[in-house]
Amino acid sequence: MVVTASAQTDSLEAVFRIESARIIAGVARIVRDVGIAEEIAQDALVAAIEAWPETGTPNNPGAWLMATAKHRAIDLVRRKETYARKLAEVGRTLADVPPIEPPDTEGIDDDLLRLIFVACHPVLSPDARIALTLRLMGGLTTDEIARAFLVSEPTIAQRIVRAKRSLAEAEVPFEVPYGSDRAARVASVLEVIYLVFNEGYAATAGEDLVRPGLCEDALRLARVLAGLMPAEPEAHGLVALLEFQASRIAARTGPTGEPVLLADQNRSRWNRMLIGRGSEALLRAGDGPYSLQAAIAACHAQAIRFEDTDWTAIAVLYRQLMALTPSPVVELNRAVAISMSEGPAAGLKIVDAVADEPALKNYHLLPSVRGDLLERLGQKEEARSEFEKAASMTRNVRERELLLKRVSRSRSSP
Repeated sequence: MVVTASAQTDSLEAVFRIESARIIAGVARIVRDVGIAEEIAQDALVAAIEAWPETGTPNNPGAWLMATAKHRAIDLVRRKETYARKLAEVGRTLADVPPIEPPDTEGIDDDLLRLIFVACHPVLSPDARIALTLRLMGGLTTDEIARAFLVSEPTIAQRIVRAKRSLAEAEVPFEVPYGSDRAARVASVLEVIYLVFNEGYAATAGEDLVRPGLCEDALRLARVLAGLMPAEPEAHGLVALLEFQASRIAARTGPTGEPVLLADQNRSRWNRMLIGRGSEALLRAGDGPYSLQAAIAACHAQAIRFEDTDWTAIAVLYRQLMALTPSPVVELNRAVAISMSEGPAAGLKIVDAVADEPALKNYHLLPSVRGDLLERLGQKEEARSEFEKAASMTRNVRERELLLKRVSRSRSSP
């Protein structure tokens, strides 16, 4: 079979997307700069595009790219006036360049762990951490990140450039932190992955309720992190949470992309394999916030029907989560659980207690939840007003359509 140049290029780009994080991580250990490391990785890709049509695709394309990138990184360091100091810092990494063969897996995993900690360094803003993590660890292009978060490509490009510059200017070391620094940085890493997944699971704006690609990228990153940090309970807690949440994605929207509420979802469409993986990860989780959220998600996953949901257990878990990480959003979720276990009046009491919280001022789910509770209490007029308010606040087209349907329904019902 004849392989065309176009097909070979497509295959190479697919390999590079899979291997890019490892290549950048391996090179960054040498040059100590993620920006330069990414440029060198891209140079290796260009070299492959030029060489492989003549030499043929190597048996291990990833190892070829890694070795080529490392050779270029070493050449760059050697050209610098500070070569001697760099040589002393990285030792045999520069002196003994391995042949083009599969790299040492354990060393690469260490490099990946360093890279994700650098990409999620607190010196960067949350938006910058997300963009840089998706670029370096997720292998997404600037255009893909821009489309995922509904911002312009130049905005994302500038965000990534500034993030690399900030890391270089702050002289952030390419290492895994320890002690209290590690605990703080782990929280930052987990938060970035969590935020990426949430944006895919319930998009804040745009015409799609769900962006499965972002969920897949976040879940993959979470699995990688848990594999690199097997003794970190919250890493497993996050994996469990995302596995459970991802299991519902296919059932969250209807044939035309319209939202399907939890009570109305066809649970036969829930992915049992992902639920099983979530249950396994939950066994290795601890009692931190992601682990508690995973336990809540497990309660939903274990219910064959919506009516079988253990809302009392969920309310207890939300109380524990509230004690651990006090938040009006958590309290709003607890109100929903309480309304299902003790009745809508009990839930409404909690909602009204947090209604004036500044953090909920522009949070469309506050009037949405309040409208639902009022509707269940038979207060149709007040419910309609809340749904209208929520519809005016959300930036997601699909959510707005759902809320406006509830407005119409409340008008037509007796």
